Amino acid sequence: MYLVTFEYGGKAEAGVLSGDKQRVLPLGGTMLEFIDQGQAALDRAAQALAAGDVEGIAVAAVRLLAPIPRPRKNIFCIGKNYREHALEFEKTKDAAAAVPKFPVIFSKVPTAVIGPDAVIDSHADLTAELDYEVELAVVIGRQGARIPATQAMEHVFGYTIINDVTARDLQKKHAQWLMGKGLDTFAPMGPYLVHKSAVPDPEKLTISSKVNGELRQNASTGDLIFKIPELIATISAGITLEPGDIIATGTPAGVAMGFTPPRFLKAGDELELAIDGLGVLRNTVG
Repeated sequence: MYLVTFEYGGKAEAGVLSGDKQRVLPLGGTMLEFIDQGQAALDRAAQALAAGDVEGIAVAAVRLLAPIPRPRKNIFCIGKNYREHALEFEKTKDAAAAVPKFPVIFSKVPTAVIGPDAVIDSHADLTAELDYEVELAVVIGRQGARIPATQAMEHVFGYTIINDVTARDLQKKHAQWLMGKGLDTFAPMGPYLVHKSAVPDPEKLTISSKVNGELRQNASTGDLIFKIPELIATISAGITLEPGDIIATGTPAGVAMGFTPPRFLKAGDELELAIDGLGVLRNTVG
């Protein structure tokens, strides 16, 4: 089941894509309301798909927004969660020094979120080192605290793509990562929210990014250091996870800062971020 938030006729609402992904069937309300309603909402979406509603709206006629355009709270993000990226980040070949022993957790604020085809503000007055990071994002579907890793996947609703856009100079300058990671437009998301039933194994997905058509990142989510159940257990140990919460699981090697010299983004650059089964997230740097 491929869910979207779309804008049509001046109205934004949740919808589900037809099997061929050429039409969107309106579901009414917001994506957060849909997730809150649990199985009843999923049943309603399944009924709409089964009916083969020919009155659905052509995808080409709508504007796709981020699946969750305004999260209720900050996005939970995981740093250095792929071994090779940890090495390039720390600029070392010593895995013992670079690879974290516990998840590195930071956040991005709700105003960072933009949707597919939206423009990323380069914030040229604030940063000269704009970077990209393709990430698998987990969307929570059921509230929980102190969730055991063995039960963590029961709390997952689905998955989407996030670009953890980063100002590397601000990241270094402020030591804490909020300013380097959380500026407006620094969390492009989408294009779909794919229900977990359509993703049999989220840790066997190819994850990649391209800049102006050039492949920069190419890995597998199987390379995650800290797997999804452990991340959910770690965060929920002291923070209640709620429906609609988002966890961005980290990025593989190949980011701009990892090149010699670095290949930071510039105005006009076109980004394509892809994960198997989750679509392609496209954005341009403004």
